[in-house]
Formats: sequence, C-alpha cells, structure tokens
Amino acid sequence: MLGSDETLDGGLVDSIRLSPIAAVISNPRLADNPIIATNRAFCELTGYAESEIIGRNCKFLAGPATEPWLTDRIRAGVREHRPVLVEILNYKRCGTPFRNAVLVAPVFDANGALSYFLGSQVELAEDDIGPNSNRHYLAVERVKLLTPRQREILQLIAAGHRTKQIAYALTLSEKTVKMHRSLLLANLHTSNVADAIRIAVEAGL
Repeated sequence: MLGSDETLDGGLVDSIRLSPIAAVISNPRLADNPIIATNRAFCELTGYAESEIIGRNCKFLAGPATEPWLTDRIRAGVREHRPVLVEILNYKRCGTPFRNAVLVAPVFDANGALSYFLGSQVELAEDDIGPNSNRHYLAVERVKLLTPRQREILQLIAAGHRTKQIAYALTLSEKTVKMHRSLLLANLHTSNVADAIRIAVEAGL
C-alpha cells in the first residue's frame, strides 16, 4: 500500500509490506508530516481503510483519554530526529481504546538528510505493558544473539542510517555492511529492516 509520493524509497516500502507488524511511513518534508504509505497490518489493527489513512498525521489515532505527555514525547522524538517508543492509549475506528506500543524512527538519505519517519504499532495486552514487559525481555534476548559488530550495525540502522553511511562510520565496505545486515536479520528471526528497528528500540539499544 503506497501513497502518491513517487520518490519514496522502494526498499523501505517493501520492508513494511513484508512486516506482520502494523506500520506506516510519513514524510516530514510535507506539512504536518503526513502518512504516505501503510501496510495491511495497520489497516487491520486500526479498522481504517488505506484511503482513510494516507495523507493524515498519525495523531488521528488519539482520543479523549490519550495521554498528552506521551504525545509530547513522540513530538520530541520527531523534532529531534531520534527513535522513540511509547505505550500510549489510542483508539480504533470503531472507537475502541487500546494500549498501543508506538515506535517512531527517523530514516535518513545517503547524504544524512532526514527523508522519512517509520512508525510501527503493536497492541499490548495488560501483561505486556511497561519497561519490563515481555516484549522488552524478548527483544533483549534476541539482540544477545548478535555479534558485537552486528549489534553495532543494528544500532546505526535503528538510528536511521543507510548502508553507505554505516560503511563510512565503521570504516567497512558497503558489501561487508550488507553481509552483516543479512546475518543480523537472520539472528533476529526477521526478514525486514522495519522489524529489526523495532526490536532494537524495544531492547533499549
């Protein structure tokens, strides 16, 4: 599912399309940072059709009891171009509230300029809320399976950097970075970068 932004990175779109986790991509270069791509999982989670999602800011999921201080934390992450993960009360299209683990992470282009934001959402059960939640524990355990180099590369991926930038930062060839990325994805038991970013942030990297 993709909006009308023809310049959108195909790899990023493929990453959320392959993800079973609800996800969107927004464009901070447009007014109010609107959603320009989404996946089926997001539509299924929220009850909204793609046509009701594209062009809107993610704050449309907020409602009467949504915590304003958590909304402010998300805004701060967007403003400072850094990943942020909060557990916030959101609302589905039918009006049903749900506890939502929202991740918002920046994506930079090859020159280091901000291109997009990746957003992903997971509905939480009551026993999966808080910093010591089961999701946090599982993410930490998965990250432990990585080599030090893979963990280093995962941290840079989660910070929104592309292969070229990571190669430069670590004095590696792009081919070597791609090799490590493939291995870390396998070790994290995922096939796409969007899920790897979420695991990194959930683990506290």
